[in-house]
Amino acid sequence: MNHANSHAHPVPVHPRTGKPRHETSRFRRITAGIVTALLAASAANAVWAADSERYVMITHGQNSDPFWSIVKRGADDATQALGVKVEYRAPSTFDMAKMAQLLDAAVASQPDGLIISLTDADALGKGIKNAVDQKIPVITINSGGDKSKDVGARLHIGQSEYEAGRAAAERMMDSGAKHGLCINQEQGNVGLDARCAGFIEGFDGSADELATSTDPTEIKNSLVAYLNQHSEIDSILALGPLSSEPMLKAMQEAGATQKFQLGTFDLSPDILAAVQAGEMNFAIDQQQYLQGYLPVVFMHQYHLHGLMPAGDVATGPGFVTAENAGQVIELSEQGIR
Repeated sequence: MNHANSHAHPVPVHPRTGKPRHETSRFRRITAGIVTALLAASAANAVWAADSERYVMITHGQNSDPFWSIVKRGADDATQALGVKVEYRAPSTFDMAKMAQLLDAAVASQPDGLIISLTDADALGKGIKNAVDQKIPVITINSGGDKSKDVGARLHIGQSEYEAGRAAAERMMDSGAKHGLCINQEQGNVGLDARCAGFIEGFDGSADELATSTDPTEIKNSLVAYLNQHSEIDSILALGPLSSEPMLKAMQEAGATQKFQLGTFDLSPDILAAVQAGEMNFAIDQQQYLQGYLPVVFMHQYHLHGLMPAGDVATGPGFVTAENAGQVIELSEQGIR
């Protein structure tokens, strides 16, 4: 018998597992190594997943437009923050046929998600439903909130255009306005049409709609001609910088900025300066930066975790007046407002 081993110290045993402590330590080292490897793999997979995500954003407004440049800025910031890819596409002019073609091409490219301004449900609805049928998630932004669910979109990000137009009318009437005029530079754009409809309803019908093209000179000339024929008009609402800047120029040239109550949707440096100076009564801000940023975030979360807000997300309306224009100007200089 070998007595040497009979006198050796017993190997310490783990009180819970009953295993030798050196085996338990070894097991822990192996387990820790596996966990570390899995975490590293998960991080690598997350990076890969983000890098592989591709979304297409289609709007009716061009990147050169002051409003849509901020939408695109929001989308660009989201892509940098998340490491995903977003392709921004828009027709060179307001053209529903061209926009529908861009939509069909985007669906054929099989993106991980589609973000689109639902400017005309009749023109774009078929293409959006085609995307939904192919399991491509769709988020609408800016226009068409009332039609978004009908075409199969998961949610809408924007403002209620009708209610915003109505709020503008009520604000003017509270300040004494009696007869309003809404300048619509894109008749057929459901969002702009809804703004004018809400405005006219807010005036109890004592308001008219002036249809123009998107040409600034034509907008200015059409407005001057209309006002010369309708002296009862005492308040004017523009639907964006494309119409508000020609409106403002016409009023400034005629020295009539104090004769009318002037309001507009959306912001630009000239509009903000005019509001701050008291030449315009207000501008309606719908925080379009969020209309570019948020859909990318939501698409990314849906791609990774199947998460999506249960309801639409309202980004406006908010009123910019002389009291808060200075703060908004600072953000505008950063390309955020």
